[in-house]
Amino acid sequence: MIQTPKWQSILGWLSFLIAIAFFCLQMGYFLIHGRYQVEYIDDRLFYIINMIIIIFLVAAILLLLQTKRLFRYMAIGIAVVFIVIQGMLLVEKGKQVKQVISVSPNFKQVFSVKTDVEQDESIYYRSYYGILARAKEVLSKPIVSVHDITWLENDIAVLTYESNHQKLEQFIGTYGDRGGGYSYYQVGAENGAWEGEQASVHSDPEGIQVTSNGHTELFAWETVQQFGTLAIVLKRDEEAVWTIALAKDFIADSNAPIMPSYRILLYPAVLENQKPILLKPAL
Repeated sequence: MIQTPKWQSILGWLSFLIAIAFFCLQMGYFLIHGRYQVEYIDDRLFYIINMIIIIFLVAAILLLLQTKRLFRYMAIGIAVVFIVIQGMLLVEKGKQVKQVISVSPNFKQVFSVKTDVEQDESIYYRSYYGILARAKEVLSKPIVSVHDITWLENDIAVLTYESNHQKLEQFIGTYGDRGGGYSYYQVGAENGAWEGEQASVHSDPEGIQVTSNGHTELFAWETVQQFGTLAIVLKRDEEAVWTIALAKDFIADSNAPIMPSYRILLYPAVLENQKPILLKPAL
């Protein structure tokens, strides 16, 4: 009997353990998927994990078992067929569900929106434990085409897209707060003025006034949409015009005066790629 080299045995058992680990992950997913309405943050992960399982399982068999050449060819052939089938299912799933996904610059948050093509519905998912997610909010207008995803801060992602009403929209995913996490906070509650390079923002009881490149526009409060506790979108004729977000050094406290460090970010809803404008309090 031919003795299996030590390195081959180690690689074989390692491959087997990896296959078992991913198999347990899939079984755990099946258990919690229906009970807790949890999905993978990216639908493609389901098929990719299946491929990983079969690849490492076949590798373990070939490395650990002294089998005939015909059996090895059969094992490899079965693996290839299985992988091809999973690839076809992955492509078909991609046609049914269009996915928008982006990871924050610090790799701690994942922004995910899934659009069901048949239902014509876009749903924002909140990530849990990295690769798992739960449906959090249905977008008021489904996505037709995505223009851009911009992370204004590590906890604020802005999705700019065209809706089925042929209007430019902005949807914001927020993953933190600026008020210590003790209570809900209205972003537009602060009355004050902020200014920066070729732009300024003034907030008062009448609404929010934005000046950019010499053009000034007043947005009444009924045209302001809040997302979480970190950002708002200003609209004109039901179409996004500006996003205003609280910078990371902003401290949300309605009872405290506006301090020089309480900066905000102004981001335009346009088709061309733009950088957010940092505004400081006009004290």
